[in-house]
Amino acid sequence: MTVKDDYQDALDHPWPTRYWHLLDDGRVQCDLCPRFCQLKTGQRGFCFVRANVNNAIVLTTYGRSSGYCIDPVEKKPLNHFLPGTPVLSFGTAGCNLACKFCQNWDVSKSREVDTLADAASPELIARAAVALKCRSVAYTYNDPVIFHEYAIDVAQACAEQGIKSIAVSAGYVCEAPRAEFYKNMDAVNIDLKSMREPFYHKLTGGHLQTVLETIQYIKHETDVWLELTTLLIPGENDSDQELQQLSQWVVEQLGPDVPLHFSAFHPDYKMMDRPSTSFETLQRARKIALDNGLHYVYTGNLHDKAGESTYCDHCGEMLIGRDWYQLSEWNLTSQGHCRFCDTPCAGYFEARPGGWGARRQMVDLKSFVTAS
Repeated sequence: MTVKDDYQDALDHPWPTRYWHLLDDGRVQCDLCPRFCQLKTGQRGFCFVRANVNNAIVLTTYGRSSGYCIDPVEKKPLNHFLPGTPVLSFGTAGCNLACKFCQNWDVSKSREVDTLADAASPELIARAAVALKCRSVAYTYNDPVIFHEYAIDVAQACAEQGIKSIAVSAGYVCEAPRAEFYKNMDAVNIDLKSMREPFYHKLTGGHLQTVLETIQYIKHETDVWLELTTLLIPGENDSDQELQQLSQWVVEQLGPDVPLHFSAFHPDYKMMDRPSTSFETLQRARKIALDNGLHYVYTGNLHDKAGESTYCDHCGEMLIGRDWYQLSEWNLTSQGHCRFCDTPCAGYFEARPGGWGARRQMVDLKSFVTAS
């Protein structure tokens, strides 16, 4: 079957799902995320990619992607999971949140079929990752929660080839699908956008408590490696009070070894009226988090070699030097301990780091279809 045939097949035969139930009035309720969209036949959910077809919720984007790219794993961002290695990254279209500040809005808010011009089976993606010498595959660019079935099938195909799976998600998902999803993941970065419910309600159209529950579930009920990211938006979630609250919650509920990334906002989508996050704000946030007892706190989206690097929480020596995703220093032993004081560094490390560097390489999976 050609790529074109695969793509047409995805259009003609939407993929069945199981997190839904029929309502007394004839509609079908989607039970994947807390929006609980109630749909008549032919209607799509808020995410746009799950729809009621013949009184069942189907996934309309199974096997279809907005494109494939090899990134450094640090770009996800994950700083404690196979540092320096390449990751094959892809997303689909749509999202179950409505973030007014979305930095990937062209994909997450896409309603155009042309966005999904690349088609690939789970097995093809796994073979491509092996051939491209990627250590992992990342479900990113838009939230993999909404292409739940496709992401899980890809993860299972990758596991058979020894390829790890990484989810980049906002964590807005219900309990049962959450458990199934993270059973198949190896690492995750969750966007913890704010510690205030009004922020979530006003700027994302979602709710905070579900996200907190997802994060706690991942940390305490799974073996998935967890890192967190907060995009700091001037005047919205960058006050000292909220940064104190965020840092204390992570330490108390998750522990000091969960890495926290503070990322710089730039005007985009529906928040063009806000200034970009300053270097000073990132530095202030990092200091507050460290002062509250977090061991690994990072800055992103602005150049800050010190804020991008990893330090031993015991002796303070640099363990992993980073400069725009390029690794420099490497002072971990083969067991993942500090070379200077032998204190373990939390994370998933190998004896040596990868050497991918800061490159970003687009991938055309059509060549792998032809080759196979």
